[in-house]
This record gives sequence, C-alpha cells and structure tokens, in this order.
Amino acid sequence: MLSKIFIKNFALIDTLEVSLQDGLQVITGETGAGKSIILGALRLILGERADVKSISNAEEKSIVETEFALNNQFKKFFIENDLDYEHQTIIRREILPSGKSRAFINDVPVTLDILKELSSQLIDIHSQFETSNLFTSEYQFKIIDGLSENKKLIDDYQYEFSEFQSLKTQLKKLQTQLSESNKERDYKQFLLIELEDLNLDDVDYEDLQNQLSIQENAEMISDNLAQVLSRFHQEEVGILSFFNEAIHKLSKIAEVSNGFSELDQRLEGSFVELKDIISELENEAGKIEANPENLVLLSELNNKLNALLLKHSVSGVHELKEIRDQLADEQMGASELESSIADIEENVSKKEKSLHSLSEKLSKNRKKSVPVFIKKIEGLLKKLGLEKAKVDIELQNAQEFNMWGKENIQLLFQANSGFPLKPIQTAISGGERSRVMLAVKKIIAESDELPTLILDEIDTGVSGKVAEEIGNLMREMSEDMQLIVISHLAQVAAKGNNNYKVVKHDISGKTQSTIIPLNEEEKLNEIAQLLSGSKITDAALAQAKELIG
Repeated sequence: MLSKIFIKNFALIDTLEVSLQDGLQVITGETGAGKSIILGALRLILGERADVKSISNAEEKSIVETEFALNNQFKKFFIENDLDYEHQTIIRREILPSGKSRAFINDVPVTLDILKELSSQLIDIHSQFETSNLFTSEYQFKIIDGLSENKKLIDDYQYEFSEFQSLKTQLKKLQTQLSESNKERDYKQFLLIELEDLNLDDVDYEDLQNQLSIQENAEMISDNLAQVLSRFHQEEVGILSFFNEAIHKLSKIAEVSNGFSELDQRLEGSFVELKDIISELENEAGKIEANPENLVLLSELNNKLNALLLKHSVSGVHELKEIRDQLADEQMGASELESSIADIEENVSKKEKSLHSLSEKLSKNRKKSVPVFIKKIEGLLKKLGLEKAKVDIELQNAQEFNMWGKENIQLLFQANSGFPLKPIQTAISGGERSRVMLAVKKIIAESDELPTLILDEIDTGVSGKVAEEIGNLMREMSEDMQLIVISHLAQVAAKGNNNYKVVKHDISGKTQSTIIPLNEEEKLNEIAQLLSGSKITDAALAQAKELIG
C-alpha cells in the first residue's frame, strides 16, 4: 500500500506531503490545479525518464519520495538485490540541477532497473489514454489466468520455458560453432596429417642443414681432406716429419738452456694436439661418402620443412610443432562439441515434454474460465452503460511454445448488437476503452493481488447512472486493494473512503500546487461543488449528502 507521498521542488510544487490510507482514495481538483504534476512525479518512482526542466528552483535538487507498507512476500526481492527489507519501505528519486538523477530504496542507491522492478510490483498508473496494454496477448493471458487460478501453473511453466529457451540458445550456438568448424575441418585435417607425416619430434633442423650441406659437397670435402692429410703424412717433406724434427732439435736446445724449456713443452703439446686433429680428420674423412639416395631423402625433407615454414608463416620447427598440437586439439574439440550438442538435444527433448504437459493443463483451465469471464465482464459493462456489448476470448493452438503456453489468445469485442465480434483493438472506440478497462481491472482485482492502482480520469465523458455505477464499481474494487482515483465526478468522489483536493495558490508572487486531505464537511462541499460549479447551492448540498449516503 502507498502510505505517503513527499514531493519537493518539482514543477509547480514547492513542498507537498500527504498520507494515504487503504481503500478508495479520491483526488479531485480544478483543471490545471496540478493533479497531473503529482502523477508525473509518481512516474519517476516507476523509473521513467527524469527531466531537468521539472526542477522549479534550478539551484536545488528535486525530490520525489514515496513510502509503502510491504508484506513479507517482498523479502525475497530485497535479499536477491542485497537490500535491507523494511516493512515501511521508502523509494526516492532525486533530480540534480546538473540533470543527473539518482534512485534510492531505503536510502541505498540503486539502479533504475532495480527501482523499476520493485515499483512496478507496487504501483499501476492507468489513465484514459493508457489502454493499449489491453490489446496485448500478455495482458489478455493475465486476465484469463487470474480467473483460472493458473498462478502456480504459469510460474512452473515459465520457469521451464526459460530453461528451454536457454538450452535452445546454447544449442544454436554450439551448432553454429560445429558448422563453422566442419567447413574448415577437412582442410585442417589435411594440414595436421601433413605435419604429422614429418615426425617433427625427430627433426633437428640445424643438423639436417649440416647433413644436407655435407652430401651436396661430399666430393669437394673428400678431395680437400685427402690433400690436407697428404700434406701431414708425406715422407721426408710431410708436416709431421718437419714437426717431429723441430721438436727433437728444440729439445736439445732446452737441455742446455732453461729459457727454452717452456717453449719446448708448448711445442710438444701442440704436436700432441695436431696429431689428435689429424686423427679426427681421418675419422671424418672416413665418414664422407657421396650417397645420391641419401641426398634425395635429405633434400625432400628439407624442401617439405621449408614449404611448411613458409605456408604457416613461422621460422622454426618448434612453431610447427605448436601448430600441429593446436590442430590436434581442435580435431578433438570438434568431437567434444558433437557430444555436447547431443547432450543438449536430449535435455531440450525432455523440456519439450514437460512444457507440453504444462501447456495442456494451462489450456484446459483457461477454456473452463472463458465462460466465467464472459459472464462477469458483460454484466459489468451492462452496469457501465454498454448494455449491448459482447465479449469473447478465442484460444488457438500455436506452432511453437511461447511465454504463456502453446496457444495464442485473442480478446474479441463488439459494443453493438447485430455485428460480428472482432479483435478488441479494431472494434473498440475511445469512449468505450476506459469502461472496458475498468471492468477488466475489477475482474483481475477479484482473482489476483494487485498493487496500488491509480486511475487518472478514466471516468471522463460519463454521467448520471453510469457515473454512479462507476463509483460503486470503484468502491467494490477498493475492498480488495488500495485504489487511488483522480476524478471530476461527484458520484465517484462520494464513494471515497478518504478524499483529497489538489489546489493552486499564489505565494509571494509564485504559483504553487499542493494537496490537502478533506474532512467530512470539506468532502461534502467538494462534492456539491462538483455538482453545481463554483457556487454551491442548497440543492447541490442535498444531492451531495444523498450521494454520500
């Protein structure tokens, strides 16, 4: 229940504070007094866009604050959004002079999305121009499901449907990935085989280049090594003979002169090293053998490696190994993808069976409730001056599951007898919309716990007996909910449990609007004024007393 409204520095309102009660709360006031300003401020609580032009004093912030009496069913929302639950919860919007706005729930800053989520469960503002939601499938299902007592069933169905949609989204994503993967899979498989065939783990690229170079130059290497070794081993004129002779002579010199001992030792060491080098050269020379077949194999391997290095735009064998391993993982990933798709398809199938069962129960309950709805609404419309009005609800099987089951809904209407029923959006006139919506709200109020409902002049254009019936209807609705009505009808004002009047004054040369609660005498005078105009007559007072009863 909306228990308090506080508005500061908003349009024509300097400061406004009013406490509201349960039941039917009627707000009256002359045209232009500021009733629409109060509604505009309340729409900020519903999360609508804040306009800096609404600030009266541009140097101060504008504040709209509401207090609601909540029951424990809202605790879950507060826990889920990390907010402190209070039985008397305060929702506030602030518009700063800079144009920025802030939202608070119990003094904790919140996003507009969180604000909207909560306030939409607390307030429903409906004006004579806001009947388009009556034309939506969502609203029409809400009407019939309320009568069908489908609340628990629709909650279960929508939970399953949400899971079903999520699974289908996952499935589509994985199927797209698999499709894209399959397009490249054959080519990547070819690349993988190409890399695996080279046995890269056994390839030493530098050693390969060395072996290839040796094979390509085997004859030159053999000839040169033969000449080198020949120089070393020639009798009398070979390097070893001269080296051996030099050591012998230097050794004699060292025997007589210590100064040559170190040189003698160094020369002997060099001779040992030289003989070792000659030995290794002889070994290597023995290995050098021109092998055309080996040259072909080495060349083929080298050419394949260089081609792959170029193809993959890399510079080393280790990078080719990384590409090979990645391709292998991708091939494995495709198999895992197919397995995941199969699992999700199985879950989708299970969800479809569950949805089918739930949707059949929903449809069965709805079809039972259609005659009840028709009887109720046609009875209400007759009271509201639409004696000839006919209504029906058409339920048709749908091809796919939707948020409300596996069927579509169409609310049909005709205000005059002798004409076929048509979809309500094409058959209803502007003057009929408000009365049909009021009747619908009355039916919903009987079967569902509605938030505070604010009706803004939806009784415009009616009078006499119809006006009285509208007042009676609103009084009945207020027994199940808090109903706040902005009206110009005396018949409606007379039914109010509490009455308020929006007035406009000039204060210090500035026009300001405010709202005042009316006592019994003030309520009587206000109703009389609605009946007779600015001058209250005795007849108007008498009629006002009669209306109040």
